[in-house]
Amino acid sequence: MRGADLAVKQRGGMVAGKKIEVIKASSDAKPDVAVNATRKLVEQDKVDIMVGPLSGSEGIAVKNYSKSQPNVTFINGSSGAQATTLVDPSPNFFRFNTEGAQWMVGLGEYAFKDKGYKKMALIAEDYAFPYSQVQGFMTEYCKAGGRVTHKAWVPLGSKDYSSVIAKLPQDVDALLVVLGGADAVNFLTQYEQAGGNKPMVGGSITVDQTVLNFKGKRRESLLGTPSAGPIADSYDAPEWKKFVADYKENFKDGFPSPSLFAYVYYINMKAALDGLDAVKGDLSGGQAKYREALKNLKLKTPTGEVTLDENRQAIGTTFVTEVAKAADGGFYNKVVKAVPNVNQRLGMSKADFDKVGLGSRDVPNCW
Repeated sequence: MRGADLAVKQRGGMVAGKKIEVIKASSDAKPDVAVNATRKLVEQDKVDIMVGPLSGSEGIAVKNYSKSQPNVTFINGSSGAQATTLVDPSPNFFRFNTEGAQWMVGLGEYAFKDKGYKKMALIAEDYAFPYSQVQGFMTEYCKAGGRVTHKAWVPLGSKDYSSVIAKLPQDVDALLVVLGGADAVNFLTQYEQAGGNKPMVGGSITVDQTVLNFKGKRRESLLGTPSAGPIADSYDAPEWKKFVADYKENFKDGFPSPSLFAYVYYINMKAALDGLDAVKGDLSGGQAKYREALKNLKLKTPTGEVTLDENRQAIGTTFVTEVAKAADGGFYNKVVKAVPNVNQRLGMSKADFDKVGLGSRDVPNCW
């Protein structure tokens, strides 16, 4: 919410001489809850533009709902499942953030070639977003020669990881961990308590600021953990530094660097407002001019320019990172390398991508 609010605040709460009114609703990562909240905003509150939701399977559900509301424009929040825009896209749903598979480009090759992890096991939440993350990692990792010999899919919101930890193989070089928020903290804590000592490769939200700021002992072992995503705390572009400074100035009790979620909601809300500015607030004719402006928008973001593909899906930069410790003791993600212009088919032709297929529990595989 703070990321979205910051985009509105930077414009003084106005576009084309009109005040922007933001009505908020909440969800809990369940698709039906997200659709019910969206339905209230659209059908009762009569919003013109809907920004959201947060989680992968929610995004697919809201995309499907958007087709029943052709006079409202839907702009993604931070949900990152591939299928939202790659499968049966909606003409009035736009996503200005790259998604979960795009966020992992560069990491598979780095884990194999630079870190020397030839054989890995993975643990990930069992829903659409982690499927996309695992696909983005494994497509590249397997091609480089790596093997993933064990997959553990766990329910979102798991509290007890003891049985999963007990089954993790010991003959692997590292673990790919695609868990976020409290799930990541619970796993890290219990893995440490069980004597686990394998190095890790993190999903995009596994070593995000929401996790790096937890206080457990296992936190120290996160140092050097490679990950990838649409942001990197240490990115030295002036636009990024300004964004971080604005965020800290407006939210003095916030994280040392904005979380991935804050950033992605920020750029999607910024896109919503930049599009409005481009048409001087004109939403007539079923918002046709507005949507045309969004499709053609070259969005200036703190991490570079974002454009949309034919499915209204972002093409943008992915950062490969490693967890490092700052002089003040805080943890952050330092840039290892930037991969520009990452598209949704991960740099493959449509034919080659279709041979692999969408990420799922079993796709891709390399035993």
